[in-house]
Amino acid sequence: MRRPIDRREFLKRGGALLAAGALPMSLVEIAFGKDSGREGFTFAYLSDSHITHVRGREFVRNWDRGLIQAVAEANLLDPRPDFIMYGGDIAQLGKREEIDHGLEILSGLRGEVRYVMGEHDYYLDLGEHWRRRLGPDHYSFRHKGVQFIVLNSILTDDDWTHRRWPSAAERMHQMARLDNPQGSPFMVGEAQRAWLRGELEKVDTDTPLVVFSHSPLQKIYKGWNFWTDDAEQVQALLKPFRKVTVLYGHVHQIQYNQIGNISFHSVMATAWPWPYPQSFVQSPSHLPKLTVPMDRANPFFERDGTGWQFIDLHTGNADVHYLLPDNRNRVVAYDTAAGHPVDREYQDPKRRIPPQTRY
Repeated sequence: MRRPIDRREFLKRGGALLAAGALPMSLVEIAFGKDSGREGFTFAYLSDSHITHVRGREFVRNWDRGLIQAVAEANLLDPRPDFIMYGGDIAQLGKREEIDHGLEILSGLRGEVRYVMGEHDYYLDLGEHWRRRLGPDHYSFRHKGVQFIVLNSILTDDDWTHRRWPSAAERMHQMARLDNPQGSPFMVGEAQRAWLRGELEKVDTDTPLVVFSHSPLQKIYKGWNFWTDDAEQVQALLKPFRKVTVLYGHVHQIQYNQIGNISFHSVMATAWPWPYPQSFVQSPSHLPKLTVPMDRANPFFERDGTGWQFIDLHTGNADVHYLLPDNRNRVVAYDTAAGHPVDREYQDPKRRIPPQTRY
């Protein structure tokens, strides 16, 4: 196992000028061995700003100020990331004003920006304005020897989408809620899986593969739609590849898991944190058993799901270094012997803080 990055080194990598702040974005480093012949590089990751329109040019300040801060601090990163990913949910209710305002803020980023679609960007006009501004909602690209795949994972069946709601606004409001029995599970869908199969057939299975989605491409908690209904079918398409990393937003919290060859890591939000499923129960939980138990650092701290991450993909495995405001740093590092990521602070039985639970 590689040694942990201490706070000083961590801040140096992210930019020494950020030492006093809690940056709600992620810096991702693709690192290869010296003898691999490949060039390492970094990219930054921001997600889930939930820009909320009030009236005219007025927006909820908590959310747009979070994104403004993230953009300003991302521009201080040294070395500069090769590109920047935005992980979805620019808007809260899918309004043109919200998407346009969010993109106006994001236009201040130095460098190329790529986008993932979130459900809050989609269910008002079914992504029409988002696509008009940003282009396709699923695509692939190659960068310095790494194959990147961007998926739209927040689709659902036609009956729910088109034939149930009296208005587009009502449909959007139903999908915008966290704990909502009228919602519908997300999916990638048959057409997009066929496209993904065709894209992957062009790629050698030894090529590092990084997949971006908004919802997790695994099944975590259906009651809150921390869930993708056809996750197993998508995972089966990724199974032939030696090293796969999936990065996703949507959940506004720290999550990680390992399923076969696939390492899963969530990124944090610039807006607010969601509670963890086991810490907020209004109905019986049917949370499935995951490969890796996930423990919350501090379930009583409202900003626990925000902050910034340094993600080091070393020989295809991710070591994620979380810098949390008013909290101890966390490291989620791939343990070669265990074969999955391990949270060094909160999964060590000798150091766990009761009454946190495993599931």
